Amino acid sequence: MSNVRIGLVGACGKMGAMIIRRILATENTELSAAFDIVNIGQDVGDRLGLGKKLGVPVSDSKDLAAVLKASKTDVLLDFTVAAATAVNAPVAAGAGVNLIIGTTGLSDAQKANIRDAVVKNNVAAVISSNYSIGVGIFLKLVRQAARELGNDYDVEIIEAHHNQKKDAPSGTAMTAAEIISKEMGGKEFVYGRHGVCPRGKEIGIHSIRGGDIVGDHTVMFIGNSERIEIRHQAHSREIFVAGAIMAAKWVVKQKKGTVYSMTDVMA
Repeated sequence: MSNVRIGLVGACGKMGAMIIRRILATENTELSAAFDIVNIGQDVGDRLGLGKKLGVPVSDSKDLAAVLKASKTDVLLDFTVAAATAVNAPVAAGAGVNLIIGTTGLSDAQKANIRDAVVKNNVAAVISSNYSIGVGIFLKLVRQAARELGNDYDVEIIEAHHNQKKDAPSGTAMTAAEIISKEMGGKEFVYGRHGVCPRGKEIGIHSIRGGDIVGDHTVMFIGNSERIEIRHQAHSREIFVAGAIMAAKWVVKQKKGTVYSMTDVMA
């Protein structure tokens, strides 16, 4: 079996370094291209202190299409920021490269543009707000609970992340809210509460930011005289890295022109 050749946007950041180390440690995968806005032209192995050169220079994302083609990259991983992903993902799709996107905070228009590029260029993509295998199970449990409990229960979602996270609420919290709303026939989302705000039939979504919290998500189904809580707590970003590499190996074998979720990867 030939190796899956993986390119990475944001290669010199903390998440990028973890992903590269995982690629190097995973059978049948290899790093084929690395992109960032810093350290252009330097060997990515040197920049990350891996103790050896990898023969993969850090490239400017302006050269994304040319580098992806020249390196014969199979799949590009992007866990950066919405503004960058919105530009880079369609370019990569245009170069015939499959996509793994974990960037959160993408607008509906940006998501639609990426999906259109995937279909138009006949590549496959996994787009997910969270690549943790545990979160996949968490969302399945949330769906089941919403389906079984129905509108007799109030729903509140609380998410907590580190103090450097830019977007709020988290993509995972929004995914959970969208799943619940669909199962319960449509719900308004209320983001925090202040002043006079009697509770209606909404889903309340609350964000906490502090310290080095990797990611906590709690969904509360609250009825009269009882409460059900479904919770996932991430202890390390390694869980996201492991899921992303799993998805990268999976997506290259899938039907092209299709956008998948992490639920599909785990099916």
